[in-house]
Amino acid sequence: MTIEIDLTAVKARQQVTWASGDYGAVAALIHPIAESLVAAADLSAGAQVLDVATGTGNAAIAAARCGCVVTGVDYVPELLQRGHARAAAERLPVTFVTGDAERLAYDDGSFDAVLSVVGVMFAPDQERAAAELVRVCRPGGTLALASWTPQGFIGELFRTVGRHVPPPAGLRPPVQWGDEVRVRELLGESVDELRAVRREFVFRFGAPEEFADFFRANYGPTLKAFEAMPAEQRPQLHADLVELARSRNRSTDATVRIPAEYLEVVAQRTTTSA
Repeated sequence: MTIEIDLTAVKARQQVTWASGDYGAVAALIHPIAESLVAAADLSAGAQVLDVATGTGNAAIAAARCGCVVTGVDYVPELLQRGHARAAAERLPVTFVTGDAERLAYDDGSFDAVLSVVGVMFAPDQERAAAELVRVCRPGGTLALASWTPQGFIGELFRTVGRHVPPPAGLRPPVQWGDEVRVRELLGESVDELRAVRREFVFRFGAPEEFADFFRANYGPTLKAFEAMPAEQRPQLHADLVELARSRNRSTDATVRIPAEYLEVVAQRTTTSA
């Protein structure tokens, strides 16, 4: 039986989710992922670059440091405001625009490079979002993506939360963007020279409980999961998050170091129509 999904309703809930908590605090931790991706993309000064689902501007700011002409687009105005403040503080000329990753308001081939760091992976219509990334990238241009993997720490975090508050039925998990086979399927014959590398970002906290408290307070999907649960059940989710941190901890001292795997993808837009 085919499950009909109201993607508009899903997207509306996502906007509320990402505006909750303080995603900027999370983004500040994972900024090195953006720096690594931009280095892998090997951008040229003066290149027209679009950062899709920019959030608070990690990849946009990293690209601006390379002398690129950068636009960051996101559907959560609160995150864009943070990104604008960050770019202004560093005197980097980044343009931030409210927009939808599934309906980018740009002509075909408008950008020399199109980036997304753990952003576009959350678009509910994966095929449409992928098609938009390709469409606005010029022939011969660069597509560069960083996405959490299904088997990595964030993939396990989503499964842990999902056991308490299941995601919408029929919706593809965002971490599918972190599977090379799926990414090749999404981008299809519209790209060539696709290179995919598994990398790790390490979350560092003073204790497993600190990790659970941080994600409960700041990370929208976790915060909203707690809010959706009856009060008496919330301690169990918190305990499960603490246990997840303990199980993934690779520290040799009393602190927590949690490797979080992500897939770094760099590809070239084909020079002919797919």
